[in-house]
Amino acid sequence: MILFPAIDLKEGLCVRLVQGDMAQATVFNDDPADQAATFQRQGFEWLHVVDLDGAFAGQPMNGNAVDAILESITIPVQLGGGIRDMRTVEAWLEKGVARVVIGTAAVRDPAFVREAARLHPGRIAVGVDAKDGHVAVEGWAQTSTLTAEDLGRRFEDAGVAAIVYTDIARDGVLKGLNIEMTLALARAVSIPVIASGGLASIADIERLLEPDCAALAGAISGRALYDGRIDPAEALAKIRAARG
Repeated sequence: MILFPAIDLKEGLCVRLVQGDMAQATVFNDDPADQAATFQRQGFEWLHVVDLDGAFAGQPMNGNAVDAILESITIPVQLGGGIRDMRTVEAWLEKGVARVVIGTAAVRDPAFVREAARLHPGRIAVGVDAKDGHVAVEGWAQTSTLTAEDLGRRFEDAGVAAIVYTDIARDGVLKGLNIEMTLALARAVSIPVIASGGLASIADIERLLEPDCAALAGAISGRALYDGRIDPAEALAKIRAARG
């Protein structure tokens, strides 16, 4: 399992939201590149970055901050938010982003995601953000009729590298991951699934390391790392020990 620390970007700052509400943003660092370097020093193997403004605007809005992050670290970066066309995908990949996460466009234009995955194998992930079991789009501002499993199955044979599954109701509120729904998705598809939304404690890390969660490729942690609820050294040590 890979533990992805998260950097969410709003107006060039490193923030955390509550259930995707842009009005409930807490600034944790005004220098995202510094935060990225800190996560790398702590021993994390990947970094998850979201351009929040881009998710609402439908195009990249925090490019300078992402550029600075890429320059500050050597670990791979997974980036989502406002990635809705091939030009944007290729621009980010050329800049050094290891993997892009496509959310809204996966619902609106699945053919684009399939083509991106064909052209860039191993570098395209799908963001499945669920609210009451249905997929939300446009920065979580709208809910579609698709279920998470419906969307996951849509890309079963497309060569997608991963699905990032977020339970919106739990995101940023430290209530713990929705293990049941995440595992249901992981069992429904062969694509690796990364859990997101609500990771709150070392107990949650331990839960992810239990045998039934072996189907999951990783998990994303945000607020709990920033406010000290999860100690990076302890969490990473437990993950290393579980790998044997």
